[in-house]
Amino acid sequence: DVKLVESGGGSAQPGGSLRLSCAASDFRFNTSHMTWVRQAPGKGLEWVASINGGGDMPVYADSVKGRFTISRDNTKNILYLQLNSLKTEDTARYYCAAGFGISAHRGGQGTEVTVSS
Repeated sequence: DVKLVESGGGSAQPGGSLRLSCAASDFRFNTSHMTWVRQAPGKGLEWVASINGGGDMPVYADSVKGRFTISRDNTKNILYLQLNSLKTEDTARYYCAAGFGISAHRGGQGTEVTVSS
C-alpha cells in the first residue's frame, strides 16, 4: 500500500518561506508521478503541483507558479515542495500524493501551513 508521510509545515509571515517534505514508501517512487495538493479551511481540494518520475518536468497551478518549487530525491524516496513568497491564501493543509493531478492517491495526514502576520 502507498505510504506517504508529510512534514515541514508550520507558521510563516507573508513573504516568508517553508519547505515541505514527503517521505514515500511501499511503491515504486522513482517511476511515479508525484503531486502536491492542498485544502484550505472550509474549501475543497486544490491541485498545487506535479512532477514526473525523472524530476525534470514540474507543472504548477497558476496560483503558485513562480513562488513554489516541486522537486524530488529518488535516492531517498522524498518529494519536496519549497514555498516562497507566501501569501495568506496559501494557508492550508498540504498533502503529497502518488500520481498526477487532483485525483492522485493521498496516503498521509498532510502537514499544516499557516501564513499570517
